[in-house]
Formats: sequence, C-alpha cells, structure tokens
Amino acid sequence: MHRLVLIRHGESEWNKANLFTGWTDVDLSEKGLQEAAEAGIALKEAGFQFEYAYTSFLKRAIKTLNIVLEKMDQLWIPVEKSWRLNEKHYGALQGFNKAEMTEKYGPEKIKQWRRSYDIRPESLTDDDERNPALDPRYKNIDDPMAKPHTEALCDTIARIIPYWENVILPKVKSSNDIIIAAHGNSLRGIIKVLKNISDEDIIGLNLPTGIPYVFEFDDNMQLQKDYFLADEEKVKALMDAVANQGNKK
Repeated sequence: MHRLVLIRHGESEWNKANLFTGWTDVDLSEKGLQEAAEAGIALKEAGFQFEYAYTSFLKRAIKTLNIVLEKMDQLWIPVEKSWRLNEKHYGALQGFNKAEMTEKYGPEKIKQWRRSYDIRPESLTDDDERNPALDPRYKNIDDPMAKPHTEALCDTIARIIPYWENVILPKVKSSNDIIIAAHGNSLRGIIKVLKNISDEDIIGLNLPTGIPYVFEFDDNMQLQKDYFLADEEKVKALMDAVANQGNKK
C-alpha cells in the first residue's frame, strides 16, 4: 500500500483576519500552530512513517510541515520546496478583506474570483510591490508561471500538474508514506487529478486548515480510498467555514 497525505497549512494570520493572501508570505496564527501540532500527533498515532515531504515557498506551509514532522519525530526526512505548490495568486485582491471586497464588488463576482475554474481576479501591475518578479525567491526563475500577476484555479493547476506527474507521483509509487503541506487551491489541483473531479465540481471543494487528508493506493497506483484524519462533523464544519469566508469581517 502507498499512502499520500495532503495537509493545508494551519490557520494563518491573514486567514484569521479574513484577508486574501495568495503568494503573500504570512505567518501562522496561534491557532494555526496548534492545528499543525494536533495534525502531527494524529498522524503519529495513526502510524504514519513518512519517507519524503513536499511543501511550497511560503512559510505558513513550511512551518506547518516542520511542526507536523517535529511532533512525529521525523524532522530528519528529506523535504523539497517548490513554488509550484504555492497558493493561487489572487492578484490585486491580495491583502484586502474578503467581506469588504464582497460589499464592493458583490457576492457573485467575489465567488467567481475565489472559486471559479477559469476567471482571474484583477491583475497586479508590473511596479506593484506584490509582484513576484520583485521577490528574490522568484526573480531568477525562468518559468513565467513563477511570476504571476493573477491566477485562476486553472492556472494554479497548470503549474502544479507537471510537478505532480514528474516529481511527486514517482516518489509516491516508490514509497510507503509521503506528505505534502501546501495550500487550499494548490492541493485542490492535486485532488482534482487523483479523484478525476470535473472543472465544475472542483469549485465546490473547500479544504479545512490543518486536517490531514489521506489517499491510499494499491501497488498499481489505483486509488482505494481517501479520508480526512478527523471527525466527519468537525471536517464538515471547517469546510463550511471556508466556503463562507466572504460573508464575515
């Protein structure tokens, strides 16, 4: 059996403040630190022994992974970081309150920008300080996908799939347990492929922060089952909270 664990980072300071975050490098909140610790304890109790780990270039995901591995006494395992696992870039929305933007643009427009498959938020300008091309993490990367001014979910998935197919998937096939600590939208891209979810249906998937999502495969890499490592009612409540973020300040 081969097991892949996906975990969205714990609550960040901007999650807590209900701000669009995207590629902004925001730290974990106190709640987020606790969520990561609880996830690590749950994974240890469930008997996971990770052989390799992947995460993004953003510290909320990196710290979540580090805390999980620390609680499991597995900080020694190899970890690979990739910008391709970054969150969807929210363009000019980044840093603004979701409820306030909903009041300004209307709930339907914000829903499209947040959840549609191919509608992008308003783009950054080249001289905007939020432009990834001005960030030392990305400015020397030749791939233009590493310097987005805005993204729709389809763009996020397009940059993730080659990395999934060429880097992560072969490691999953040759290992027992692998973990990816990343972000709501980047993980949705992987889940879309794993479960063959349509462009329309992937819009309705909301991932809770800090809850391990487990995928089990047979030796032919056929998916046998997938489940959250948490109580179903808790997971549903957290998913609903993510879906309703545009309604609260």
